[in-house]
Amino acid sequence: MDKQLRDQFRYFLKDRVRQEIDFYQTDQSRGVPPPPLQKPCPADGKCIALAAPGTWQGISSIDLVTAIGTRRSHRNFRQEPVSLDELSFMLWATQGITRKANEGTAFRTVPSAGCRHAFETYLCILNVAGTAQGIYRYLPVEHQLLLETETGNLAVRTAEAALGQTFIARAAVTFIWTTIPHRMEWRYDIAAHKVIAIDAGHVCQNLYLAASATSCGVCAVAAYDQQKIDRLIGADGEDEFTIYLAAVGKI
Repeated sequence: MDKQLRDQFRYFLKDRVRQEIDFYQTDQSRGVPPPPLQKPCPADGKCIALAAPGTWQGISSIDLVTAIGTRRSHRNFRQEPVSLDELSFMLWATQGITRKANEGTAFRTVPSAGCRHAFETYLCILNVAGTAQGIYRYLPVEHQLLLETETGNLAVRTAEAALGQTFIARAAVTFIWTTIPHRMEWRYDIAAHKVIAIDAGHVCQNLYLAASATSCGVCAVAAYDQQKIDRLIGADGEDEFTIYLAAVGKI
């Protein structure tokens, strides 16, 4: 292992960088308006309403001790559709807004450094009841799904973008989280990037726990072809790029 490279990447995991930043020079301190809570939705976008929090059907009660104690990663999925209510619940559990403070800040079901929430949630939907296959984006402000594209051969393309992990092609839906780094950089400058990675873990763990109430299994995926997965969902790869995936299906 190259010692210089090792030390460079270990530095990313430490918090000394916070002592090297002039926080009076961040965009927030200079009075720059915060980035919006979510990417804009096209005026002619095709949106699907999701079940409002608390109204979803088919969500079972499971105590937290059991959910944590039985948590496993699953790669074998049944060819049974996930319901739209179940998907609504899992989206709310991972990025749902519980209270909007202002145009740039909202409290959600997961913690985030400085309440910055630097993620967008895309979905590769293959087997969700009553929903066409395609790439969708979650709109947390409206609690809706926006159809991004109905691309062909989607199962194969998604598995290829995940470096040939074929179980993804058998999942009912794959969550694809991107980060828009400036949402976090606006407050924390270059100290933003460590906490973006930490926040991704918060989001995915909530998905694991929420899936326990839907008879679904989850497998988190951190190995993928960056260019292929970004191209698949339409991220530019610079100001927005994929950071984490998770396959979901009935078990």
